Amino acid sequence: MSAAKPLPHDAAALHVTGAARYTDDIATPQGTLHLAFGISRVAAGKITTLDLSRVEAAPGVVRVVTAQTLPRDCDVSPSAQDEPLLARDNVHYVGQPLFMVIATSHLAARFAATLAKVEIAATPAILTIEDAMAADSRFEDGPRIYTKGDPVQALSRADQTLTGRIDMGGQEHFYLEGQAALALPQENGDMLVHSSTQHPTEIQHKVAHAIGKPMHAVRVETRRMGGGFGGKESQGNALAVACAVAAQMTGKPCKMRYDRDDDMLITGKRHDFRITYEVGFDGAGKITALDVTHYTRCGWAMDLSLPVADRAMLHADNAYHLKDVRITSHRLRTNSQSATAFRGFGGPQGVLGIEKIIDHIAHHLGQDPIDVRRANFYADRVIPQESGVAHDDRPVPDVNADNASRGADPAPADITPKDSDAQTTPYDQPVTDCIINAMTERLAQTSDYRERRSAIATWNAANPVLKRGIALTPVKFGISFTLTHLNQAGALVHVYQDGSIHLNHGGTEMGQGLFQKVAQIAADRFGVPVDAVKITATDTAKVPNTSATAASSGTDLNGMAVQNACDEIRERITKHLAERYQTQDVRFEDGSVFVGTETLSFAQAVMSAYENRVSLSATGFYKTPDIKWDRIAGRGRPFFYFAYGAAVTEVVIDTLTGENRILRADILHDAGASLNPAIDRGQIEGGYVQGAGWLTTEELVWDEQGVLKTHAPSTYKIPACSDRPDVFNVDLWDAPNPAQTVYRSKAVGEPPFMLGISAFMALSDAVAASGDGYGDLQAPATAEAVLAAVQRATG
Repeated sequence: MSAAKPLPHDAAALHVTGAARYTDDIATPQGTLHLAFGISRVAAGKITTLDLSRVEAAPGVVRVVTAQTLPRDCDVSPSAQDEPLLARDNVHYVGQPLFMVIATSHLAARFAATLAKVEIAATPAILTIEDAMAADSRFEDGPRIYTKGDPVQALSRADQTLTGRIDMGGQEHFYLEGQAALALPQENGDMLVHSSTQHPTEIQHKVAHAIGKPMHAVRVETRRMGGGFGGKESQGNALAVACAVAAQMTGKPCKMRYDRDDDMLITGKRHDFRITYEVGFDGAGKITALDVTHYTRCGWAMDLSLPVADRAMLHADNAYHLKDVRITSHRLRTNSQSATAFRGFGGPQGVLGIEKIIDHIAHHLGQDPIDVRRANFYADRVIPQESGVAHDDRPVPDVNADNASRGADPAPADITPKDSDAQTTPYDQPVTDCIINAMTERLAQTSDYRERRSAIATWNAANPVLKRGIALTPVKFGISFTLTHLNQAGALVHVYQDGSIHLNHGGTEMGQGLFQKVAQIAADRFGVPVDAVKITATDTAKVPNTSATAASSGTDLNGMAVQNACDEIRERITKHLAERYQTQDVRFEDGSVFVGTETLSFAQAVMSAYENRVSLSATGFYKTPDIKWDRIAGRGRPFFYFAYGAAVTEVVIDTLTGENRILRADILHDAGASLNPAIDRGQIEGGYVQGAGWLTTEELVWDEQGVLKTHAPSTYKIPACSDRPDVFNVDLWDAPNPAQTVYRSKAVGEPPFMLGISAFMALSDAVAASGDGYGDLQAPATAEAVLAAVQRATG
């Protein structure tokens, strides 16, 4: 079945040879102009002087644009219309665009932008969580609170209680390809925009608004991105709008790309959090009550902060069944870059909070943290074997099923809990697909967790300076957009006379292998080799009203839409051949079409349909079923299903310097019935390293004036190849998804990111081994943070 082969990324050869074309590689017409922003160097204040005379006189400058000379409102916010393209009267963070330069070259525009004379009457900046809470500076009128049971009474009755806090930093996306856009004016005032974006339809919407045109006058195309990680979900809006407005003003093509310093100063990051807690538990470590509070530093504009903070709350339980719990979330407005989407979208922050709590309980009780985790897991569910499941647990869809079924697998039988206790999340969604107990058991065995923990204890006793640590942490991650209407996708499929297949869908390719997976699905529906399928650039003129490629939903949504379109065409061909050959036995396999006793090549079958005036083009559509969410009440079913995983990490620290290294990682991850095990393994490996990077080396530092000091590769350290573990074992829990997803696969974009939390917990374990105290490690666990925690543990 071609839909389940470990094939390489469709553009792998182009990537490694440098032949892959990105937005900045598109050949530009003669006379293309280039843009750059002049930015604020003050975090908060009122603009009193904006003298641009030297900018306008600089070599190559064609025009300089301010908020006052923009032709109309040019908001670039993805949510609350609170983010003007250019500051009008007041500034809100260091890096906010004040004006834009239109020049004959990229360097000319950047040089000219530095020549402005800007005077700003500074006002007190709100930079920290403490500042924001003291000033009551927040989005929404007050904190959002989700409650299940009676946590106040449960805490008062708890056998034992602990209080604690963890601060966790943000994270720079550090995509290899920076933000970029190119706008090409067309006839009748239309606009073609090439954008490095995860959300072409949002770019289309924002550009149309900015140039005063309906959406049908704007076409947005995205062939690929050199990484996105959520940083190109909304942050590309400013560049695309600026280019389109400049192109409309000048009548010439306009292009803009951020240099790395500008990219890091202007764009949003992962939200940094503070989480405080009071937890009640018994002697076995079973949590009986929990009161947890999230403080989220959102930045100056709303962007996507509300759903990010929501998702952090939705993952405050991770894989643990909490019966009496209150989750409070403060969404704080600060004078910093507007924090935005980042892989996991708030989920990692919520998960890290509860994992810290579990480790704190385990250390207090003197127990192995794995035992405390097991005591709190949701119960696994027993999923009966289905008739449509092969011996390797992979579903075998009938590619010739009746069109009404769209080739979907049979619905799973009732899923029965091991115990009689109905288990629901803190937001009232039943957990009916849990497999974390079985996964943890298998990983503990295959990684030799118990034996290694014992060996590490012996090693630590004999080594006063170097200390090792080990941790096993789980992941339960909800899959779906929490904004319900985004859970939809479209596709357009053409089959040509020669049997070649051309398709488009609403998803964008950012290196994650989405195009290859979707091509495999299309090939399987027609029973042809995957090289018979070509996917071209995501294009709003071909597939409209797309959702962002985000929330790990790219394959789930777009794969189903493509399957829908392919099945429509296949059924038309089937009907034609059945009538022509007077048989109902029509099968598409191995590049051939078997019609009764006749065998046709796929191309012959297609040509026969074409010659008999059968349509060989179709649109496809899919919407995720069975989801309903009330974010205000904190009740419903926001997720179609959960993806699970677990990781064991071993580390070593130097107690004299805080330097540390990841020695080994063992991962078992739930990909459902994997569509492409090779691509999924790559996503898991990359997600783990990026997650570990967030919690170890990647530190964002602002000074007391709100200036980001870590704004370049020289000052901000992402993990390098040498930072990956020397021993890196990744296995797939390859069993079909109980939910009716495409080929019963599961999303593998965001969930593996949280596997990196095991590295942080292993460092915490090593810190605890250095003394008698807990150490209370904070994130990111840089060498300085590890050393400080060691000193607390030994003090």
